[in-house]
Parts: sequence; C-alpha cells; structure tokens
Amino acid sequence: MIETFQLIEQELNLLEINLKKLVKSKHAILDVAAEHLFSAGGKRLRPAIVFLVAKATKKEKSIKFFHRRLAEITEIIHTASLVHDDVVDECSVRRGVQTVHTSFSVPIAVLAGDFLFGQSSWYLANLNDLEVVKIISKVITDFAEGEIRQGISKFNLYLSVDEYIEKSFLKTASLIASSCKGSVILTENNYHIANNLYNYGKYLGLAFQIVDDILDLISNAEVIGKPIGSDLKNGNLTAPILFSLPNINLVNFLSKLKKKEAINLNNLNLEIINQSGGIEKAVDLASEYIYTSVRCLNCLQDSEYKQSLITLCNSIISKIK
Repeated sequence: MIETFQLIEQELNLLEINLKKLVKSKHAILDVAAEHLFSAGGKRLRPAIVFLVAKATKKEKSIKFFHRRLAEITEIIHTASLVHDDVVDECSVRRGVQTVHTSFSVPIAVLAGDFLFGQSSWYLANLNDLEVVKIISKVITDFAEGEIRQGISKFNLYLSVDEYIEKSFLKTASLIASSCKGSVILTENNYHIANNLYNYGKYLGLAFQIVDDILDLISNAEVIGKPIGSDLKNGNLTAPILFSLPNINLVNFLSKLKKKEAINLNNLNLEIINQSGGIEKAVDLASEYIYTSVRCLNCLQDSEYKQSLITLCNSIISKIK
C-alpha cells in the first residue's frame, strides 16, 4: 500500500503535520489524548483516497487547500469513530498502542471522541460548500447508527449477511464513499463522476471491512494492531462466521464465548470455519466488491492516479489471497 501512495507522498507528509495542529484544544488533557491518537500512526487510507480522487478528476494535478482540508477532516472523523468504537468494544490496543480509554479513562475517551467530531464539523462548515457539508456530516450519524446496530446484534445467530453488510456500510464504507464524492464535487460539479466515485468508495469500503474481518480470524496481533479474535470475543459476528452458520461446533463455540467461559481465542479451531466454507465465501464476496469498485472507475480518463486507485483495490484483496 505504501507504493500505491508514492504519487501523493508529499501530501500525506503535510497531512501528518496538519492533523496535530487541527486538533489542538484549550485543555491539556485533550491535547495529550489527541497526540496519543495521531502518534500511533495508521494507514491514512481515507485521506490518501481523497488526494488520489482529486488528482484523477482534475486537469491540473496540484492539490488545492480545500482538498487538503477535506482529507484532514476525513481522518479526524475516522479517528474519532475509532475512539468511541474502542470504548464500546472494550478494546485495550489499537494500532499497536494502548487505546485512549485504557491510557486515560472511559469518560476522557468519550469526550476526546466528541471533541474530534466537533472539530471536524467546524472545519467542514468552513469549507463553505453546502453540498459537501451535507455529504460528510451524514457520515457521523451513520457511525452512530452502525454502532447501535452492532450493539443490539451481538451473538445473534440469526443475523443475515445483508444486515451485516448494511452495518459495515454505516461503520466503514460510508466515510470512504462520501469522501470520494466530496473530493469530486470540490473539483467540479460533475455528478455522473461524483456518483461513480461514491460507489467506488462504497464497494472498496465494504471489501476493506470484510478483509479486516477475515484477518481478525487468521492473522496475528502484530499485523492487525489489535488482539486476534477481538470481534468474535465481543460477539460481533462477521462475514466468515455468518457464512459458516449453521454449524453445531461453531454454535457451541459461540455459546461458550457468550457465557464468557475461558476460551483461548488464539486456539480458535479454524477448521470449523474452513469446513463450512466461511473464509472462502467471505473472500469471494470481498473479491466481488473489489471488482465492482474497479469498474466504477471506468468514468475516469486513464492516468497514473486512476491506476493507483485500481492498485489500491488490488492491494486490499491481496492481503487474504
């Protein structure tokens, strides 16, 4: 993925500098919490996509101020959602470092997340583009709805794959899709391209979430930056699990997890899921979404930036192939 972002390396370097400036507050504890968040790094996938879309849809390839600001807003919103997500899921590690609520406290983490959402909203309003404000602000409500849907469906063996996809859109794909569309609108009022790039981000985001859910089962903590099986432990039934149901052995395993019986998640018997075709079916679904995402780019003229958007899709699916 690093190679994919080489074309926008300067923009991403400047992003790192600006992020810490943008989340400064008048209270020291919020500054420390924000510094803790952004010093942990991250893939910066979402702002990178904003930059690539901007360059792929412009005749002149220089990045303007409003595109930089949209990219920064996108990463701040994403980070705020992670803070709240970690509190809800009681995660102790994120991006290889302790989560905010673990390092400080739950109230501080909640307030830090609220502060970041507030800051992003303020900067968003100052873009002075009502259409983009509407598109991006909807994402924050999507996050909340996604968390609620996930919260009320824990260990729900009757959860459908469609319901899982809807939740994944709200929690992950909505921000990527909306930031893609916003980046196009800030470039030119071409709604044909804007809607196609929205769908590019939507299907890329869904594939990204499915891949992340697969890695939660088959990867290791050093790679994904959090403990293996975190979703499963919290009762969040993801694509590979849902595709493996009904399977009596898996149902029994989930029953023990729900009762909080002592189970070493590192010893999760993946043969149960593999025998049911869960991993394979999840990989197939992610691949379908990646294929659809790439097709949405047909509206763009060929360029190295368009090719980078395609390469990004392929790099995501290659993690599990």
